[in-house]
Amino acid sequence: MGSGKPRGIKAGRKLQNKRRIQIWADKDLNKRFLGSRYKNPFLGSSHAKGIVVEKFGVEAKQPNSAVRKCCRVLLKKNGKKIAAFVPWDGCLNFIAENDEVLVAGFGRKGHAKGDIPGVRFKVIAVKGFSLLALFTGKKEKPRN
Repeated sequence: MGSGKPRGIKAGRKLQNKRRIQIWADKDLNKRFLGSRYKNPFLGSSHAKGIVVEKFGVEAKQPNSAVRKCCRVLLKKNGKKIAAFVPWDGCLNFIAENDEVLVAGFGRKGHAKGDIPGVRFKVIAVKGFSLLALFTGKKEKPRN
């Protein structure tokens, strides 16, 4: 007979209180509300601009064997340094030190993707030009 939840005209307060307590069982909600977004390098935003400090390679995790091309980026908004993956074959050649790059997350809510250990971000654009457009040859990077 009983469904476990109060019913009736005066059940509103009881239902409201129960919902307020139960909502904290959701891990994603906890992550959002407990200030953790201000601890991540982007401060809650989806993209960030930064300056390339160095280029380096990261060895892939087992069982894969490769050197994944990455770069260390100094974010403009808060001065934090992050490691960002450079996608596509040969795209590291479009990036020089002290270039301004646009960086986005890997789409895994702050976790590293695939076999690239410790790299949580990827490069999207260089000097205002999309990395994909440079890679496919639709745009050329200015020489200045």
